[in-house]
Amino acid sequence: MTDDIIKSANDEGLSQEEMLSLLATLKREHARINSEVDAIHENGVMDMLKLKRMKKIKLSIKDQIAYLENMLTPDILA
Repeated sequence: MTDDIIKSANDEGLSQEEMLSLLATLKREHARINSEVDAIHENGVMDMLKLKRMKKIKLSIKDQIAYLENMLTPDILA
């Protein structure tokens, strides 16, 4: 799902403002999933398949956040 968003962002050449908006959305989604994972751990009721799936999604979103942040950060040659 979010992989498609990053691919389209790259293909369409989104503006910096649009990328910042997408970045904020991804960060909110990452925080939401992180809260869910924490709640599952605190509950003690473990659905291992769901937990594994959520962690994969969380990692994918984290990678996409890093990619967007790299696109937004200017290259500075030292």
